[in-house]
Amino acid sequence: MVLGGALLAVSLPVQALTALAILIDDGPPVLYRQPRAGRAGTSFRVVKFRSMRVHDQPAATIGQVGGDHPLVTRVGRVIRRCKLDELPQLWNVVGGTMSLIGPRPALPEQAAAYDAFQRRRLAVRPGMTGWGQVNGGTTLSWDERIVLDVWYVDHRSLHLDLRVVLLTLAVILRGERPQPSALARAEAYASEERAAVAVRRPA
Repeated sequence: MVLGGALLAVSLPVQALTALAILIDDGPPVLYRQPRAGRAGTSFRVVKFRSMRVHDQPAATIGQVGGDHPLVTRVGRVIRRCKLDELPQLWNVVGGTMSLIGPRPALPEQAAAYDAFQRRRLAVRPGMTGWGQVNGGTTLSWDERIVLDVWYVDHRSLHLDLRVVLLTLAVILRGERPQPSALARAEAYASEERAAVAVRRPA
């Protein structure tokens, strides 16, 4: 929270310029708020800069949103590519509903459909960036990102968090790229854990 507050103060000029660019390009509102599932499934409202046109389509019908999505605005493509749309979530970090690093917060209906293994993703606060984000992000399916995030939750450490920070900078510079080795390791771990649960489950 202390680090999030410091980053919030430093980023305020960038946030102001981003808000102005959104207003000029597509008008108000500048911010986008949406209910998400936090730690232990507790609901909270995530805050982002609006990168898509105002619409009334349910999130489930929109699918995975990339820079080429038809609802993404011109400024939206830029701020999504540079991850500037996530900066207002520093307010969530300061408020204690999010962390700087952790699984990206899921929609409540997505979290409600988790199986026992996937629910491990909710054992920590959601993050502004995380293991799933730096190993492919929106280039991966939702299930693949969950597997990566559960691997992170079960292996989290200061060293791993520092690695996520460095990889996040790489994503900002060169864009999201899938990392097959990280995904394969996480999927192998998921298979082992699910098999172990099946063995322990009484007949």
